[in-house]
Amino acid sequence: MVTATRHGLRCCMTDSLSDFQAFRARLNDTILGAGNLTINRFFALDHRAYEGGALGTKTKELLGLVASLVLRCDDCITYHIVRCAEEGVTDDEFQDVFAVGLVVGGSIVIPHLRRAVARLEEVRKG
Repeated sequence: MVTATRHGLRCCMTDSLSDFQAFRARLNDTILGAGNLTINRFFALDHRAYEGGALGTKTKELLGLVASLVLRCDDCITYHIVRCAEEGVTDDEFQDVFAVGLVVGGSIVIPHLRRAVARLEEVRKG
């Protein structure tokens, strides 16, 4: 898949899951390495929000996936699809989550739903 650019930055899904993971890891290291206290604390808060509590990690990742679909964030969708798969989400559970995201977000979510399904296929193939 060819990615579009906006102001020289990627604005759509990367070509492959490995590309996404490498890009994310490299830029996260750069961002966190800058040592900005506010940014570092936000990243830590984001990580902790998905730890198990009254809701388990799997449920929280599913919620994150719905929110990402509604917000139309392809990078976020990819991240949460990977995490959901790691948490043992079944294909039927993914379909339910996709349906909720589509109903909440409306038809504008459909292109992101297509890319989500393509990314899930890639994750399942390993």
